[in-house]
Formats: sequence, C-alpha cells, structure tokens
Amino acid sequence: MADNHHPSPVLIPPPSQVQNEAHVKSMDQYREMYKKSVEDPVGFWGDIAKAFHWESGPTGKFLEYNFDVRNGPIFIKWMQGAKTNVCYNAVDRHVKSGNGSKIAFYWEGNDPGDCGKVTFSELQDKVCRFANVLKSLGVQKGDRVAIYMPMIIDITVALLACARIGAVHSIVFGGFSSESLADRIIDAKCSVVITSDGVWRGSKLLNLKAIVDSAVDKCKEQGHVVDHVVVCRHLLPEEEYVVNDRDVEERPGQRPSPQLKIEWHAPRDKWWHELVAAASPDCPPVWLDAEDPLFMLYTSGSTGKPKGVLHTQAGYMLYSATTFKYDFDFQPDDVYWCTADVGWITGHTYVTYGPLLNGATGVIFEGVPTYPDAGRFWAIIEKYRVSKFYTAPTAIRTLMGFGDDFVTKYDRSSLKVIATVGEPINPEAWLWYYNVVGNKQAAVVDTFWQTETGGHVITPFPGATPTKPGSATFPFFGVVPIILNEEGKEVGVDVEGYIVFSQPWPGVMRTVYGDHQRFETTYFKKFPGYYTTGDGGYKDKDGYIWVTGRIDDMVNVSGHLLSTAEIESALVEHPTVTEAAVVSHPHSIKGECTYCFVTMKNGSTYSPELAVELIKQVREKIGPFAQPDFIQEAPGLPKTRSGKIMRRVLRKIAIGDRNIGDVTTMADESVVDILFKLRPDTA
Repeated sequence: MADNHHPSPVLIPPPSQVQNEAHVKSMDQYREMYKKSVEDPVGFWGDIAKAFHWESGPTGKFLEYNFDVRNGPIFIKWMQGAKTNVCYNAVDRHVKSGNGSKIAFYWEGNDPGDCGKVTFSELQDKVCRFANVLKSLGVQKGDRVAIYMPMIIDITVALLACARIGAVHSIVFGGFSSESLADRIIDAKCSVVITSDGVWRGSKLLNLKAIVDSAVDKCKEQGHVVDHVVVCRHLLPEEEYVVNDRDVEERPGQRPSPQLKIEWHAPRDKWWHELVAAASPDCPPVWLDAEDPLFMLYTSGSTGKPKGVLHTQAGYMLYSATTFKYDFDFQPDDVYWCTADVGWITGHTYVTYGPLLNGATGVIFEGVPTYPDAGRFWAIIEKYRVSKFYTAPTAIRTLMGFGDDFVTKYDRSSLKVIATVGEPINPEAWLWYYNVVGNKQAAVVDTFWQTETGGHVITPFPGATPTKPGSATFPFFGVVPIILNEEGKEVGVDVEGYIVFSQPWPGVMRTVYGDHQRFETTYFKKFPGYYTTGDGGYKDKDGYIWVTGRIDDMVNVSGHLLSTAEIESALVEHPTVTEAAVVSHPHSIKGECTYCFVTMKNGSTYSPELAVELIKQVREKIGPFAQPDFIQEAPGLPKTRSGKIMRRVLRKIAIGDRNIGDVTTMADESVVDILFKLRPDTA
C-alpha cells in the first residue's frame, strides 16, 4: 500500500475527572497489563474469569488454537469443558448479590413522552417467563431462533431467554427486507420467529409484522416452514389486534397507533403477552459448555451471500464484559447509553451483554437522532444524566451540520466518556465531539472492532491514553495487531497495509455457521498464521494505530492505493462541509479516479468555486495524486436505518446507472433521485 506522510496531531491528555477514578490510570499500567495478557493469556483471562459464575471449571486446556491453515483446520477454544450460562451471569448473579432493585434499562421511545424502565429483578422475571414460552413452543438447546424486533426492552428479553435455555439467537435488524429476513431464517433453519406489530422511526411507520409475513411466505416457497411467529404488541391499541377500515386521527411517531393494520395467521401467529401471562416465572438456566454456540449474527460478505458469524459462550462473555468495563471505564453509578440497534453487533455486545454482565444501568433508545429535532440525543443525556455515551461518527457528523446550539442548550455535565463506533472518525468530527459535546471534560474513546471480533480490539483507555483525534490508538488486552503489505511482510512507520492479528482473544468468532471453509478462506488464507480483518491502516512513530477503512473502500489511482476515508476526512475539514463520501469511478487513463459527494452545513451553499477549494484542500492534505476528479453536492446521502452510508448506491450514481438494486434498508429513498439530478457530466 501507499507510503504516505501522515501528520501526528497534538496529544490530548485524559480528562482529570476520568483519570482519577479510572481502572487503568496510566500508560505504564496499561503496558504492564497488556504484556501479561499477550505473554500469559491463560493467567490473565483466568483471573478475570473468577468474577463470573461457573457451574463447573474447565476440564481441558484453558486455550487451544490454530491460526495457520498450513497446519490444519482453523480452530479456537477457550476454557474447554467449563460449564456456565451467560444469561445467569448477566441477570441472576446481580439479583442474588442484592442488586435486584437496580435499574437494568431505561427505555426511551420514539416519542419524547414515551418512556419506561425495568429493574434486574423485573428483567429476570420477564426472561424466565419468556424462556418457558420458548420451551412450550418446542425450542431446545442448540435450536436457532430468529428475532426481528424494534428497540424495545422485550428484544433484550427475547435474546436473554434464548441464552437461558441454550437456544442460539439470530437477530436480524428490523429494517431488512422480507427477502433478506427469509434468507437468514432459511440459512439458520429457524422454526420460530419473534417480532413486533410495528415501529415508528421518527415520523415513518414500519409494519414489521407484514414484513415477517412476507418472509415466512418466501421461506415456505423454498421448502422451509416456520412453525411459530410470536408477536409483541408494541404499537396497536390493547383492545384489538386487527384495525378495521375507518378514519383515524394520524398521530405520527406516537403510540398507540390505530392506523397500523396487520394480518393474523392462526395457529402460527401468537401474541407475546398472552403466552407470557400463562408462563411460569421459574426457569432454571441450562448449564452450557464453554464452546457451545451463544448466538449467530449475519454480516455482509464479498460474495453477496451474508455470513452467519458464530460466537460461543465463555469467550464472548469474558470479552464483552471486560472490554465494556475498561473501555468505558465502567463505575457502579454510571448511566450508560449506546445508541446502536440490537440488530447489529454493537447492540449485542454494548447494549445488552457487556453492560448487563457488569451490572450496569443502560438506556435503550427506539428513535432517531433528529426526531423531533436535532437535539434529541442531548435531551436524553440531560434527562437520564448519562455518564458514558457511545454512538456512530455518521450521527456525529450529521448533528454537527445543525450547529452547536442544539447541543449547548442541554446539560451534558454528567458525561465522562464519549465513544464512537462503526467507522473511522475524521479529526474534525472528533474535535467537535470533544470540544462541544463533551465540553473538553469527557474522554473520547474511538473504538475499532468488527462483528467477527466480538468486542473492541483497538481502542484508547479513557483514564490512561493521551489521544490523537482520528486514531483508534492501541490494542486491547490479548490482541496483537500487525500491519502487513501484499506480500505478507510487516511494514514500517506511516506505511499503510493490512491490519491482521497474530493470536486469538476470547471474543473472536469461531466459524461461519454451516460453512467453516468460508470462515477459513475469508479470514485466514490470505495471510497464513494471521486473522485478517479486511481493513487497512498504519502505525505512526508513536505506535498509534490509524484505521483507514475497508480494503475494498480503497481506490487505485495511477498505482496509488488511496483510502476513501482519508479523502473524506480531508474534505470535511473544510468549514462549510459537514459530511463527505468518496467512491471510485472508472477513468480511461488512470484506471480509477475518485468521485466525491459533499453535504453542506446548514447555511452554506455549494458552488463551483467551493469545488476548486475542496480539490486544493485534498491536494494539500494528502497529495496531488489524491486530487478528486469529480465533486458533487449531496444534500443527503443514502444510508441504512442504522446510519451506514450505502456506498454501492453512490457508485451507481457516480456512473449514472439507475439500476441501484435493493433499497429496502435505506432510511430515505428520496435522496437517490436528488443525487441523480445533481450529478455532473462525467463524460
């Protein structure tokens, strides 16, 4: 990869209020703990394991693995033979220790006036009852259960109930199309699907039950029968489940929602509340082997067929709990809020399992950051006195564009750690987050990890690490990152290459469900002996790791391999630009060139003169070889409902191809037509 000059920004020390109570208070302490975790992983993780309940200890090796395909099949095993239950450790353990009355979750609905809460004791009761419901439907240890629900407390109840009885939950984000849902149900061979009637996302009403109905029909067409669909009543009025045709007052974004209409297919369809009412609150946990499956979560694959990433019991439990404790510097009186949907890995690890395993009080948010206005995040932080906050750079950049007033009108003095997840964050957004949102009093924790890693792998420690805006910084305990070139040789300082890991940590995935060969090919064959992330990055002279983005989010211009994330970062440093997205575009001479979409801040206007300024800025920040060939105004960008930019759609727009494919997961389809209208002549 390219050997580019990368500036080293000024280090920002940890805020004193964070450092004083931190679990890791200095870089010397971090280095000592990290050294032990790498050199003696059995001793390091064995000590951590003592904090959890084990029905019985390991009977085999504490750690055994093979990362090298040349030496046989790839495998990773932690704490072989030990028996535990993740649900018991996440819920019952805290109730038994006298913390049953502590709030497990505050729930904040789409409408600001809609809220709720649940204690650990109440959560235990809900989970046990629903676990008994699943058993009554024939669900047993090892069976896969599909969950397609909105961000309500019952989604955590459903996944914990699966974990309690040893069923493998497969959560599908409640924004995927019926076809995508059907593909995942069929691949996992799920006979039970858990869903809700519908959900509001801002002012947009989604009929989840109709999507599930369509998915189940598609399954049947392909020879797979779903026996049971359990429906949680979330939007419909309590007195009826099918709404007759009649005039109803529209109440956008609010519950109940009589305008929602669903179809009912008995005996397949069953109401959650009716089943739970008849269920016993007594459900002893099933004690499971350390390497039994806990859950599977589908992630996109280069072949187009989603991969069912499989995580197991003990290793994932240890890693999710430990990364949460140290990376957010968890304290018992914290109110923690991760804005991610439970349908993604961030919602598994850092909405549900990590916080609950630590006995944390969390916030579950159903809505979107701009509804009813761009102050919603900050209003929630003020309302619940949130101390630890975790969101995506996309959300940060979006809210930046609305100006500081929406932030500063709310009290954010409770914040101690403000973290980011999902993609590299550009320095300008990082600094706005630090200066405006955190008021220079909260530590910024920029985390790098993947669905496959189970938890953070590169991250600062809030009380110890002097941070550089835009850098993911240092490896977590037990993780050994190396930067390799195409030939598999380690590169030098400031040279971009492939980020790989040389030894396993407890939370790493174990296989691709039903396709171990794909697991080996995707992650271990390119560089034998290493787990390959698929991401590019470099290490600076101070040892800080900078993640530049997916390798497939790179553009080869005249022999220069350019990171689109790096170009985007240069563009948004311009004072009038709030967000940018860069994709490749065919070029008759260079092979490829860059095509840039830029979103203006409120009050700023796009012009040809601005395009010239932006080209100059990229030349100055990166080099002449990185100069964009095309820049287009983008009042909005096509994004999934979880906030990720749909780059495949942008690539189609860049070349003028209106065959953009499936857009059922797009939050706002109207932006596509606008972008085509604003597209410049690229002939």
